[in-house]
Amino acid sequence: MNSRGIFPPAQWLSGYKADWIRYDMIAGVTLAAYAIPVSLAYAALAGLPPQVGIYGYMLGGIGYALLGSSRQLAVGPTSAISLMVAATVGALAAGDALRYMQIASIAALAVACLCVIAWIFRLSMLVRLISDSILVGFKAGAGLTIIMTQLPSLFGVAGGGRNFFDRVVTLVSQLGGTQWIVLAIGLVAILLLQGERLWPGRPVGLAVVILSVIVATVLGLPALGIPVTGEIPKGLPSIAVPTFGLLEFDELFPLAAGIMLLAYVEGVAAARSFAAKHGYVIDVRQEFLGLGAANMAVAFGHGYPVAGGLSQSAVNDQAGAKTPLALIICSGTLAICLLFLTDLLTNLPKAVLAAIVCTAVYRLIDIAALTRMWRISRIDFYAAAIALVSVLMLGILQGILLAALASIFLLLARASQPNVAILGRLPGTGRYADSARHSDVEPIAGVLAFRPEASLLYINAETVMEIVLARVRALPDTKTVVCGLSSSPFIDLAGVKMLHDLHGQLVSRGIAFEIVGARGQVRDVLQADGFAEKTDSANWTRRMDSMLGDLM
Repeated sequence: MNSRGIFPPAQWLSGYKADWIRYDMIAGVTLAAYAIPVSLAYAALAGLPPQVGIYGYMLGGIGYALLGSSRQLAVGPTSAISLMVAATVGALAAGDALRYMQIASIAALAVACLCVIAWIFRLSMLVRLISDSILVGFKAGAGLTIIMTQLPSLFGVAGGGRNFFDRVVTLVSQLGGTQWIVLAIGLVAILLLQGERLWPGRPVGLAVVILSVIVATVLGLPALGIPVTGEIPKGLPSIAVPTFGLLEFDELFPLAAGIMLLAYVEGVAAARSFAAKHGYVIDVRQEFLGLGAANMAVAFGHGYPVAGGLSQSAVNDQAGAKTPLALIICSGTLAICLLFLTDLLTNLPKAVLAAIVCTAVYRLIDIAALTRMWRISRIDFYAAAIALVSVLMLGILQGILLAALASIFLLLARASQPNVAILGRLPGTGRYADSARHSDVEPIAGVLAFRPEASLLYINAETVMEIVLARVRALPDTKTVVCGLSSSPFIDLAGVKMLHDLHGQLVSRGIAFEIVGARGQVRDVLQADGFAEKTDSANWTRRMDSMLGDLM
């Protein structure tokens, strides 16, 4: 790969237009205005100090701008990753706040290392492990779980619980202790945040934060016991290599691998959507380096893992971002805020942060997509449902891994039951079609013609043979069986063995067996296996209608 390919700024800077700087500056400042309230809220969700969320946007944006291939993707803390960190790191830290922050930074460094390994070994096929259906179910489960973790803050109660259902029971039992002022603050914030629908791309969240700080300060809400953010340390993060001696590999790897998989899949999906909109192509392999650089920068700045997200990227795009320079400008704006403006956030009510999280994540619950799956493809709906329930019961990390595994098993189950078309002639024509789809097809006297509509593999070979032999038993006058392989692009040794066994079963009954329509790779395997000695290999390339026409 040349230097321009591995270092994307060499490409977009060489074609940079002077009038783009205005758009990138506006987008960068707008993204920073969006990032401040969201990063504070997500850091709280992750169980980390509020400034750590800002570090994620500031440093992650710089890292991605250097090595990422998307021009609009914005990188920072996300709701799902924040919840994964809270659920996993909390157990590993054993109540030690300093150790908690160190482990979170080590997780970001581990994600970066895994991204580099994935880039070296070209593992961009990872994006295929999690289908769109799984992602819909996962997002819905994550959205419900995250909302459930924030409701106690909205009601002013302690909350608690190990999973979604446990949290529901705990919250219901604590509703008698609701702090009505806290609830009112949260509900008003949620109502005001709906202004994002009326003014998309505008810093509505920042306006709500500023307004809530002013109201809390003027009315003296902290003195009334209303939970607030408290003092946020002023200044930029110190740069240091995270300490590796805190964890064993087997403790860290599942968290890092789960975060990388989720971050890469969702980041590539978002990046592709914006690339298609603006007419350029992203490099899915290069995205490993972009994600890795973002997490490396965050790890050295004492942050926690980050990813590219659709919501923040949409803000960046709507504000007019032309290139990743917008991320650099966003980082500079956030640095100024950390140096001079953190005192203004001291009296920010935590209920407002909870409202920001709930408003941001409720869009993850896509009922329309789930309904469409139920109507069009039940197996996709089942994959989404497994992902949703897994996340609710097991948590984000275990849920996404179980859902990916379940998706593979569902795919294998679907592949193990291929459609085997039993062919008949369409009346008045020389064409042949699937009798299950065309009720008016004419049977072929003495001939059973079938076409497996899948590759013949170890997972489906036995099923195909059982279907064919069942039809032979149902048609005792069958003299010839014709197998059309035009819809079978691949065959493995189990598939070849099935054809051998089927040939033996048919010959023992005095029935001829012919192969037609075999593709190049299939013919090569059959020839190498010696199957040509049992059937007329000259017929293997013939069309089905030609063969059946001769037999009739």
